[in-house]
Amino acid sequence: MASSKQDRDIVIVITKKFKDIDISPLKIRKLAKAVCNRFARHEPQDTRYEISIAIVDDNEIRELNRQFLNSKAATDCLSFDLSDDEKRSKIFDLVVNGEMAVRQANLRGHSCEAELALYITHGLLHNLGFDDSAQIQARKMHETEDEILQEFGYGLVYNKDTRPKEH
Repeated sequence: MASSKQDRDIVIVITKKFKDIDISPLKIRKLAKAVCNRFARHEPQDTRYEISIAIVDDNEIRELNRQFLNSKAATDCLSFDLSDDEKRSKIFDLVVNGEMAVRQANLRGHSCEAELALYITHGLLHNLGFDDSAQIQARKMHETEDEILQEFGYGLVYNKDTRPKEH
């Protein structure tokens, strides 16, 4: 069977350290693959992607945020691009806050999986070149997130409500 242009070598490993959230690993993998295929057009077709997604609680993400970004706050997502520019492989590590996803989903009236999918999409978009440091860039990034999440059946997640527009 011939490979289509969209088929990339994408390996996704999900580690669930926060147990109090219901997710479909298959749906999360499909989401991550779709984001990479959609925004990796500038990469050679034989570029390999290795994506690690860790779902953690407030305490663990707070500790990682302190360690890597010198911040004491819990956050929704940390994303790291560990790729080697010399090789045709992309290595992305995402750490997403399952505990925060449960809280935010309950506040905003959508599923915990939808909120977690937002965090994963956000982290991947950062690794694929999106930036949300300026207001115009942030708006484009968040609109792109919602477009992707709607395509996957989650509906509007980011722009659904009065979510703080900082990050």
